[in-house]
Amino acid sequence: NIGLWKKEKNVNSTKDTTVMPQPHCAKAKRSLPVVPAEDEDGNTEYKRQLHNPSPSRLRSLATQMVYRLDEGKGRCIYFIGVEDDGCHSMLDYATISESARILECIARSLNAVVLERKMIQNEIIMGEDGAPLISSDKDGVIVETEPPLFGNGRLFNDQVDSNEIDKEDEKEEKSAIDIAKTIRKEAGFYTRCELTVQRVETHLLDPSPVSLSVLAKKSSSITDGTEETKDATSLPTDSSGMGNANGSVEGSSPHGLELSSESTATGRTIGETKTDSGNDEEKPVSISETLSSRNIRVAVVGNVDAGKSTLIGTLTTSGLDDGRGRSRTSIMKHRHEIESGRTSTATSHLMGFRSNGEPIGGRDQIRANKHKTEDEVARESFRIVTLMDLAGHEKYLKTTIHGVSSGMSDYSLILVNSRHPPTHMTQHHLNLCCSFGIPVIVVFTKIDGCPEHAMKTSKQEVFKLLRAPDIGKKPFVIRKEQDIATCAGKLHTLAPVFDTSCVTGEGLDLLRKMLFSLPKRRRHENKRNRPFEFLVEDIFNVPGVGSVVSGFVNAGELSVGANSHVFVGPTDDGTFLKTVAKSAHIARINTGHITSGQSACLALSLSKDLRKKLRRGMVVLRNSPTSTREFDAEICVLKGEGTTIRRSYQAYVHILNVRQSAFAKNIEIINNNVLGLTPSHGPPLGDDDDGIVLRPGSRAKVRFEFAKRPEYIRPGMRMLFRDGRVRGVGIITGVPESTDAAQ
Repeated sequence: NIGLWKKEKNVNSTKDTTVMPQPHCAKAKRSLPVVPAEDEDGNTEYKRQLHNPSPSRLRSLATQMVYRLDEGKGRCIYFIGVEDDGCHSMLDYATISESARILECIARSLNAVVLERKMIQNEIIMGEDGAPLISSDKDGVIVETEPPLFGNGRLFNDQVDSNEIDKEDEKEEKSAIDIAKTIRKEAGFYTRCELTVQRVETHLLDPSPVSLSVLAKKSSSITDGTEETKDATSLPTDSSGMGNANGSVEGSSPHGLELSSESTATGRTIGETKTDSGNDEEKPVSISETLSSRNIRVAVVGNVDAGKSTLIGTLTTSGLDDGRGRSRTSIMKHRHEIESGRTSTATSHLMGFRSNGEPIGGRDQIRANKHKTEDEVARESFRIVTLMDLAGHEKYLKTTIHGVSSGMSDYSLILVNSRHPPTHMTQHHLNLCCSFGIPVIVVFTKIDGCPEHAMKTSKQEVFKLLRAPDIGKKPFVIRKEQDIATCAGKLHTLAPVFDTSCVTGEGLDLLRKMLFSLPKRRRHENKRNRPFEFLVEDIFNVPGVGSVVSGFVNAGELSVGANSHVFVGPTDDGTFLKTVAKSAHIARINTGHITSGQSACLALSLSKDLRKKLRRGMVVLRNSPTSTREFDAEICVLKGEGTTIRRSYQAYVHILNVRQSAFAKNIEIINNNVLGLTPSHGPPLGDDDDGIVLRPGSRAKVRFEFAKRPEYIRPGMRMLFRDGRVRGVGIITGVPESTDAAQ
């Protein structure tokens, strides 16, 4: 598609032009060169005029702009009102301004901005015989720089500069001579335009770029030379010279965006759009709110051949799989994962929905091979479902347990290969999710071509696991939309069951509707009044930025900036590092404020020596940082294979994002008489209380001690411990007296 526009250039350039009546012949009209002839290569493009472009023409223009931006390494220049041979097209201001508006809208849809918009007049004058001539008076040529309609990407210059005020005063005191040197917008004054387009980082854009389909509808309603055209090309600008980057784009997440000069009175802030509920009332919707209170986190677990990555790739890209791994390769992170087909890391992927439940397409409309980034999905979505792809192989069980423990999942998808009965890993994943109290949704995959007897056997085995006493779920097969509404509020007792195929698409629509209808289970917005607590899950060193930590905001709020002092730690010696949170990103969107319930990245101001002390499992706090090596927990030993726990028992402990070896320092039986514990739980004859033994089904209060380093632990956190396999779960009840660990 990149080179297709070259062959059709002459046809397309004449297709969108309107022949306007002029007092001279068409031959003379195109014989006055003002710039050198156009080169097919390079970053410069000539356009005579754009008038009522069709959707297919807009896509062609967008592809052409992508090529010019690539040729110019992110920057290109458009000459509007100029023929391919460099001659002046001799069109008036309204026509050129409307063409520039369309090109700027196309640029915004490609995550680019207009840096400079020059309008040039008086290059062509009329001779004594009435024929047009090139003006020899260079001083008489008028060159005026107009502000871009949607701003130039500087969204954070909110204050009005004193120089801007001086410029406004000067405009009011212009003399008649100055007025004569300004651009004339009446018909008959031949104009051309120079646009400089720059590709920028997407987080610098306003949250609602104009879609090409809506642009085509808007352009089709505009006629040349009418008052409507002038209104569309003269949108008001704000005080920062941005062209009202927030107000001049009016849109709704579900139905697209539309240009309107009336939207300047709405006063929306950056990151807000409106939802269309069938009336004219405007309801602001914040991206920050979408990524917190309307973000459902779903953990996807299952055996190694269940098709977890394939299902996530199919749901997020809105394209079916080819049966050879096309969907999974679009979301896998490492090369060895693509080659082996096995996921070894825990990754998150966003799936967006509009307010009417329609899923957001995961592929770019202009470049079919390009997937939408997280910020593009977040800006278009009313509701977000975060799908966490976890490893299924047994040797990656440690990574899977950590992903479930620290992922703050609202729900979990248990994937089962319909062609094979469930394995012991499926049982481990079910026990893991139920241990954390996460509702489960069972999805049978690869039903295309699956023998009927194999499907029947797999379902019987899975239903048997679900009805087991330690799981206690009743399977509920979803066959139609009414079944989704039936089990929506009963997921604590029911386990919805779906039959899907990523190759044929069977059952995927029902699964999407189920994901959209899931209510938010974890109410992190209720934790905003608590002290700020950020759980560090990964660490990066970004050139030009410094240390960046990614993780989850578990409680509180934080406004980043030069005065945002935080503590990060604990380090190996138990101390915390005092630093400054310079900036923050949510879904690759720059923000100045993060709140509980969001997955975010924080840029920290640390020296090179201090950067080496960062590790996964740390926390970022605003005040009162403490660390401890010991903690008390009430635990319950899970039923299963023979497990014996006594004093000095060592296990691997998972507490949210913390994972470290710990050993039991003291054990105390809870309600010994009530539980009717057998004598084997008590100490042998002649021994003291240190001989207490815990077996499956036992409940006890245990004091653990970390084996390697202190960690940040507080009462109320849920824990899980294992020694190869999950042995028990518990909750932190207390932490011994700890001192202030700030450094």
